[in-house]
Amino acid sequence: MSPFPGAPAGRDEADYAVLGAPLDVSTTFQPGTRFGPDRIRRFARTFDDYDRRTGARFSELAVHDAGDLDAWDDAGDYLSFLRGELSDLHAEGVLPLLLGGEHTVTVAGVRAADPDVFVCVDAHLDLRTEYAGNELSHATVTRHALEVVDRAVILGARTGSEAEWERASEADVTVVPPEEVTEWEPDFDGETYLSVDIDGLDPGFAPGTGTMEPFGLTPREVRDVVRAVAPRTTAFDVVEVNDRDDGQAASVGAKLLREFVFSHAHPDADR
Repeated sequence: MSPFPGAPAGRDEADYAVLGAPLDVSTTFQPGTRFGPDRIRRFARTFDDYDRRTGARFSELAVHDAGDLDAWDDAGDYLSFLRGELSDLHAEGVLPLLLGGEHTVTVAGVRAADPDVFVCVDAHLDLRTEYAGNELSHATVTRHALEVVDRAVILGARTGSEAEWERASEADVTVVPPEEVTEWEPDFDGETYLSVDIDGLDPGFAPGTGTMEPFGLTPREVRDVVRAVAPRTTAFDVVEVNDRDDGQAASVGAKLLREFVFSHAHPDADR
């Protein structure tokens, strides 16, 4: 495995740490998220180090690549172990940049960060209590996040079961449909966990994902969300990238990770 390009910092000097979590046990349509972390790193190789908007170089922002935490079939055990690894990063004052893997890895990320607000770009509500008898499924992520946070904001959601939409109508959940994301601005206080499920984008832009859902967001719209939320964020992830395309999903995921770091490190830069 090659490290994320422009991430030369040692762990003892890092402000940010990339950690791959290639869990791929509950994908329901097109598996392959186990290849996501490697593909995201691979398709970041062509990006210039310099960012004109912030005037910063990615390689100078103290990003460390901690490698991958190899997954196994017991999702509960794996998430517990992953939570421990992420908690160690938080304790060291390092902001985790988690690369999935299926969206279920976000459960460990949220539990480790213990934020006030969960913001998620996602085509799906992920508010099920279980899916196909599995309570630790990629379709239950936001439900689990609400066990930790005070509020969840789901950006770009356009599908869900009737029970999920009923749960989404409660006061602690805000759903912003795709056509309203362009005008959305954060309207909350507190520490935030930001999760980007790559299927929040329209599959025309990111076909390499497990459960494609048409009528989604553009890469630029998701970029603007990342820029808006990053300054208040204590942990970030990109999930659900697989190997079923020619690198479109991985390339967008890698670029969003870089946009997050630039925006978090330079919160006063013009958006």
